[in-house]
Amino acid sequence: MSKDIITIIKLSIRNFRSNKGRTILTLFGIVIGITAVIAIGSSGQGVKSFVLGQIESFGTDLIQVEVKVPSTEHMSSQNASAQTMGVNITTLKISDAEAIGRLPNVANYYAGTIGQELVNYQNINKKALLFGAGSQAPLVDTNIKIEEGAFYNEGEDKGLAQVAVIGYEIKNRLFGDSDAVGETIKIGGKNFKVIGVLGKRGQVSFFNFDEIIYITVETLKKKILGVDYIKMISVKMADPSLEYKTVADITDLLAVRHNTSDPAKYDFAATSVKEAQNTIAGVFNTINILLLVITSISLLVGGVGIMNVMYVAVTERTFEIGLRKSLGAKSKDILRQFLIEAVIITFLGGVIGIIFGFLFSVIISFIFEFVGYDLKFKITPGSLLLATSFSVIVGIIFGYYPARKASQLSPMEALRKE
Repeated sequence: MSKDIITIIKLSIRNFRSNKGRTILTLFGIVIGITAVIAIGSSGQGVKSFVLGQIESFGTDLIQVEVKVPSTEHMSSQNASAQTMGVNITTLKISDAEAIGRLPNVANYYAGTIGQELVNYQNINKKALLFGAGSQAPLVDTNIKIEEGAFYNEGEDKGLAQVAVIGYEIKNRLFGDSDAVGETIKIGGKNFKVIGVLGKRGQVSFFNFDEIIYITVETLKKKILGVDYIKMISVKMADPSLEYKTVADITDLLAVRHNTSDPAKYDFAATSVKEAQNTIAGVFNTINILLLVITSISLLVGGVGIMNVMYVAVTERTFEIGLRKSLGAKSKDILRQFLIEAVIITFLGGVIGIIFGFLFSVIISFIFEFVGYDLKFKITPGSLLLATSFSVIVGIIFGYYPARKASQLSPMEALRKE
């Protein structure tokens, strides 16, 4: 049996060499399909790992409380689009944050909101994102590192002090190599004293922390935005193993404070970092499966090409089939020969496609690294197995019918056609 297969493989290679143009065209369709499968699989896994890693960088012991539009899911497109279109939820207050801070498993917390204003220093102007945060922010978000000066304290927060802690790139833009601490900048036309400069943090989930300015949440609310509500509360747990209970405690507390017992009417959402990771991972898995299914259509197109080429090959080699049968070859031998030829060509296409997919992943990873994103496109063993097995299966499925047609030719009919 092994000797017969080796003979068939030799005959297949000879046939490929004698029809190089047709072989290359057949390979081309499979190579494109496999390259697409590898590229989509590696890019999907790369982006998923990047986003989950960025979320985890905040810490796995955090719970985020944010406003949401009632009757929508927190992470739904309906909630996001509604707030983008101007639906403003004004029910989350500083007092809610203080109440959450008294819960048993809450180690630290801070209330926050955001705004955007023009920042001036001497003749330099820059539009900057303002992050109004409570004084406990560095204790909750341990990625807040002060390179120069200090963060503001509770007294400055409650006293509406006009002080600012500026991001790394803001400092370079406004002050260059000069000292920033102690200088006065204008934010929205008001004087703010720079008391601290943040260390370089870079992009986190496509959000540049080096281009923000921290000011006290009370100052941002009352002196710049002119509002009495906040947008979010970050909570650090004392015991992360009590994650679900703590989320439930926060939800129950806010439901009572916001006078609603119907979850459909909640205008807030409490989500742990782990829960957010699981949700996002599920979304990415679904998207990746859909993309792979769509990409696999190109493999089906390549398979149809193989079928057409194999039918042509059967027609061209009718005399060869008849001659082999007249010399004692059985129908199963002819079937096996043509089927192995189809599998060989799809397998070769799969190998070449894997190589191209690998090169694509390396190039794209390099491009993202060059522009400042630590995003690695990795080829997983699963995607390699999927690509290889899929290419072989395509060869078997689409090569079977032409091979069966060849095996059913009678010797007399085949020789007569020649």
